[in-house]
Amino acid sequence: MAGPAAGASRLDTLRAKAQAAIERRDPVSAEVMLRAAVRSGTSEDALRAHLGEALLAQGDRIEARKVLEAGAFAPGTESLGWRVRGQIALAEGNLQAAANAFDMALRSNPGDSDLWVAIAALRFSGGEQLQSIEAADRAVQLNPRNARALAFRGLLIREQYGLAAALPWFEEGLKVQPDDPALLGEYAATLGDMGQYRAMLIVCRKLAQVDPKNPRPAFLQAVLAARAGETDLARTILQRTGAAFRDMPAAILLAGVLEYRAGNINVAVEQFDRLVRMQPDNLEARQMLLRALARQGSDQPLVSRFDGDAQQPWATPYTQKLVGQSWQRLGQKQRAGALLALAAKPHAHGPAPLLTEFGSAVLGATYTDGPNRAQTAVPFIRALLKEGRKDEAQTAADRLRDANPGAAEAHLLAGDVRIMRGDVAGALADYQNGAAIRFNEPVLRRMDAALRALGRVRDADSMTSRYLAQNPQSLVAMQLLAAAWASGPRRDAWTAVSRALAARGQPVSAR
Repeated sequence: MAGPAAGASRLDTLRAKAQAAIERRDPVSAEVMLRAAVRSGTSEDALRAHLGEALLAQGDRIEARKVLEAGAFAPGTESLGWRVRGQIALAEGNLQAAANAFDMALRSNPGDSDLWVAIAALRFSGGEQLQSIEAADRAVQLNPRNARALAFRGLLIREQYGLAAALPWFEEGLKVQPDDPALLGEYAATLGDMGQYRAMLIVCRKLAQVDPKNPRPAFLQAVLAARAGETDLARTILQRTGAAFRDMPAAILLAGVLEYRAGNINVAVEQFDRLVRMQPDNLEARQMLLRALARQGSDQPLVSRFDGDAQQPWATPYTQKLVGQSWQRLGQKQRAGALLALAAKPHAHGPAPLLTEFGSAVLGATYTDGPNRAQTAVPFIRALLKEGRKDEAQTAADRLRDANPGAAEAHLLAGDVRIMRGDVAGALADYQNGAAIRFNEPVLRRMDAALRALGRVRDADSMTSRYLAQNPQSLVAMQLLAAAWASGPRRDAWTAVSRALAARGQPVSAR
């Protein structure tokens, strides 16, 4: 960062030095010099915004808020002060307070690139993914050399188009800020997800050098060791991260898998159970908990938790088998026999709604109060579908989508209801709109199924192949292509993708 311009006032020079210290990841020095200036007689209002930023950079949100709310911001610092107040609110999950603060900052300086990055983060947190993309684009336009803007745009590109498309954005950001920890972390994670493990390790080493206390390199290396089957090494590396990722779902899942592999089944059950309680609709986590309970021999807890899952139309034969075996050991032969018979004759099924605790009569009241909010609309829609009221569910889903046009998930939900009503073409249109905002594996599954149901096999193959090119480690894309090519003329293509799956320990569709 350039130093203060010649002829600048003493106050401008002080602010520039504090900003430079923050930029080089030394916010403590910034705080020290700012507080010393206040003790020497400099107006607190003149330095309030910069002191709040220094405190937030240290992670001290309480003291930062106290400083920022203790008085006014001097002319010329209003935008920074309100932006930092908004960032504190965003970090605490208070999206409305963050939005209000960012609005105040915009009034002072609508051309602040960093402010538009913060607005992009707010919109993404609120599920407004399309609006987040627009804000990130605005940030880059205002300052093409803003490393934070380039990094956030790279994150959104990764969600929107895939891993390979995101790499140039991270690389461009690193040209501007080669030692930025956040950029290095996202770059390393993207390289790892693409299977470029050697490059990932190089970036991790760089990140560890520039930010020795950063736990992310250790986490990424633990993931790499786990993928390589080095369970003990992965557990050792993951333990070095301490409590840094204690509440991160991906880290909880990794810890559970590693403990399961190591034979520590009780610990694995604890990890998977915690993840399921955090994310009750996470089917992967539910499956892992089921598997761990079965290996633990906890038949009664297993049937209590998963008998409902086994009865659902979307239940896997594996789920039905394990629940049936537990009922068998508990002496419930009739229940066991029914489930084991279902597991022995797996059949294809269409989409089905996930479970809801209450019916539409109970959920309708909260839905009426907030029909445009996912937390009230989604359970109500599921309940309507379970009761066979598909047209009403479609109306509610379309209303949610129209009220949240920038949220990919709202488009997917509307498409899912259409699929259940037999309108495959209409569902595909919703899925395509969602994919234009965020194209991930859940979208891929839906679009692939819809295209094939409409007889557009070549389009499905092309789309899924392009997704695999962008995300070369995607097991979902490989499995879809293997299943599609198993009975067709593309023997060479089927052989290649089947070998890739087999190398990753995945089952292969028979040809």
